[in-house]
Order: sequence, then C-alpha cells, then structure tokens
Amino acid sequence: MERAEDAGVYKLTGDLAIVQTVDFFTPIVDDAHQFGQIAVTNALSDVYAMGGRPLTALNIVCFPRDAMDISVLQDVLRGGMDKMHEAGVILVGGHTVEDPELKYGLAVTGTIHPDKVIQNCTARAGDKLILTKPLGTGIISTAIKGGKADEESVESIVRSMTALNRTASELMVEVGVDACTDITGFGLLGHAGQMIEGSDVGMVIDAASVPCFPGAKKLAEMGMIPGGLRRNRDFRKNMVDIGTNIPEFLQDILFDPQTSGGLLIAVPENKASKLLDELHEKGVSEAVIIGDVVAQNKGRIQVK
Repeated sequence: MERAEDAGVYKLTGDLAIVQTVDFFTPIVDDAHQFGQIAVTNALSDVYAMGGRPLTALNIVCFPRDAMDISVLQDVLRGGMDKMHEAGVILVGGHTVEDPELKYGLAVTGTIHPDKVIQNCTARAGDKLILTKPLGTGIISTAIKGGKADEESVESIVRSMTALNRTASELMVEVGVDACTDITGFGLLGHAGQMIEGSDVGMVIDAASVPCFPGAKKLAEMGMIPGGLRRNRDFRKNMVDIGTNIPEFLQDILFDPQTSGGLLIAVPENKASKLLDELHEKGVSEAVIIGDVVAQNKGRIQVK
C-alpha cells in the first residue's frame, strides 16, 4: 500500500498478508483503567477498518516515574489488557520510556487475505455511506479537561470509545463493501475527504442524519472546541461545501477530532439495508446511513 491507508499491508503469500499499525496518545479521561481500554480499542481500529483480524500487540508506554504513582500505570495496562483479551489479541511485549506526560497505546499486527483488503480510497458512485458511531468525543473530552462535562456525556463517550469495531468490520467483510476508514483525529469530514481526494467521485453528507453524542451540541455552543478541530477545518475547508442552513455547532462536530471513533463504510446501495440491519441486530445500534458517494463534484464533499 503506497497511499495514505489506515494501516500497512505486506503480502507474504498468495493467500496471506500482514496488517500493521501503531497508535498511542495522552489520557482523554480521568479514569486510568478506562484510558487503557480506550487506547487499545483505538489502536486496533485501523486493522478492523481494512477488514483485517488483529492478532498480536506490543505495548507502547511513556510514563512520568517521578510525578505519578506506579499504580496509575498498572491500572492503564490492566484496562488495555482487558480489551486485548476481548479482541482475541495476544500481548507479546512492549517498550516503556520515562516521559513528563503519560502516554499509552499499541503497535498491532494482524492478518488479511491479500485479495480482500478494504481500502479507504475505492468508494464508487452510487455507494451509501454508513457511520457506525456518533461524533463529539473531541468536544466532550475538551470539556472534561475544563471540568464542564456532565456525567451523561462522559459515560456516553466512554461507552463508545471502548466499543471495539470488530463486529462492524466482520459484518462489512461478510456483506462486501467498496471502501472503509475509521474516524479518528481528522474528524468525519477530514477522513471523508481522504477517501475521495484525487478521485473521480464526490460525497454528499446529510448533516441531519449524522449521529452526535448527548451534550456535544451544548458544549460546542459554549466554545469547548479542541485545537485539532480548527486544524481539521483549515486543512479540508477547500474541498468541503457546507450549506448555509447548517448551524455552526454542527459544522464544528463534523470537523471534531475523534478518539476511537466508528467506521465510515462505503457500501453498494443494494447491500446497504442488509448491512445496516445486521449491524443493528449484532449490537452496533447507532450505525446509520449519513450520505452518498456521487459521480458529480469529483473530489469534493457537499454537506446539506
């Protein structure tokens, strides 16, 4: 893979390739065990987005030894291990360095059939766009740091950020889809832009259909905006056409950098209802169709 794909793929044999990725970051919630779960869930998502199966992982840890009790690190690693067990991933080692700020994540290796790799750049005109998790984790995480997030908002994003994308990945592979990416730091519009940049298709996103976490609207209106959101907007604004009827708070949410977000799946129209029904049946209850891949406006996104 030589494009900006979600993970690296290396073909070993005619029917076996490995998928490799790495991700780690600073805490976005106060609970150490939850942070460990979120970090691992997030790191595994790139493999799931490509239709792969994660198998092994290496812990990556930066720890402020003199400023933080070792019990905090133990809780982080315990949370991470819990999610690895749930995913069927084996921890085979890791590396720790002393650092002024706590950071945690994984280097992940998985497997995939070389002919069944799902890329992020192969959407086709006529595809429906399915998003499997709500948006707003960046805004609510910023509010947590400022002491402005209510309990319901915190619980909702933690529940989502610790939910593996494994089921959604397995179902999309079974149904057969054209493209997929996971929604993380570049936000929905940033990752959507990556899917069609330089391509012969465009996208139309129905803003009213995009799911958002409870509290994200109010917090966005209060100005709880992460710096990454502004960078995302500046980077992609030249390829996004946003209708004048879209309120500013919703524009913010569409650019909001996500942590451990859902999958954005481009699926042929004749398979979209089947995939959506199966996602709901298997517990991915907030998955929804949010738009279309179109032949017009090549390389551009229209938000209406």
